[in-house]
Amino acid sequence: MRAVTTSPRTEDPRASGVDVILPCLNEAEALPWVLARIPEGWRAIVVDNGSTDGSARRARALGATVVHEERRGFGAACHAGLTAATAGIVCFCDCDASLDPSLLRPFVREVRDGRADLVLGRRRPQARGAWPAHARAGNLALARMLRRRTGLRLRDLGPLRTARREPLLALGLTDRRSGYPLQMVVRAADAGWRITEHDVPYLPRTGASKVTGTWRGTWQAVRDMSRVLAEPAPARPRTRTGPGVDVNTRMGTGVQGGTPQ
Repeated sequence: MRAVTTSPRTEDPRASGVDVILPCLNEAEALPWVLARIPEGWRAIVVDNGSTDGSARRARALGATVVHEERRGFGAACHAGLTAATAGIVCFCDCDASLDPSLLRPFVREVRDGRADLVLGRRRPQARGAWPAHARAGNLALARMLRRRTGLRLRDLGPLRTARREPLLALGLTDRRSGYPLQMVVRAADAGWRITEHDVPYLPRTGASKVTGTWRGTWQAVRDMSRVLAEPAPARPRTRTGPGVDVNTRMGTGVQGGTPQ
């Protein structure tokens, strides 16, 4: 079937927009800081995952679009936000004030300009305790397993990321727990996407961590992600990332470091 492309002059206005997906579980204290840093003109989608501290009410009062996801799990919240998004480009960011969503601007430019299909933030701790040793160790182990599985030389599997919405949906992500971010990277790599990585400052989070704040939480996350890495590489249909661009025709996957200008 012949692909239909859209001229930039007749492109749906939503395709040029940006939605920022913010999975949220009891982050009422951090929300004002996070939402104040969403770039002007972008839409914040706060996905409430069963908060009991009034997070949804506060997010709505601060101008965010609120989506409720009753099924607990980081992946469940992220995917609910993805399916609720309408913009051509979507971003993901934690809602605990550990990452500044304004840092997503160059990520979006890189995707919009066609220089990358998925852009990830490599977390660089800015204070003692921002990234516990056990969480870093788990992340390093997963990065090594990811390299063996896909050949990608990533140094972090952090939550700050940007891609085009429709190709992400086409990846058919199924994990609804801690393995969701990793499954996104694995399936993107299997589809031949260009994946880049750039340093971002990582701040001490506001409130208690729901996943990697404890050894037990970290172990559960590593276990979820190990299941993802054990999945065989399936035969996937061609995935488009923009008008007239078929990422499966690209040779190899590039990973870059540093901060995009």
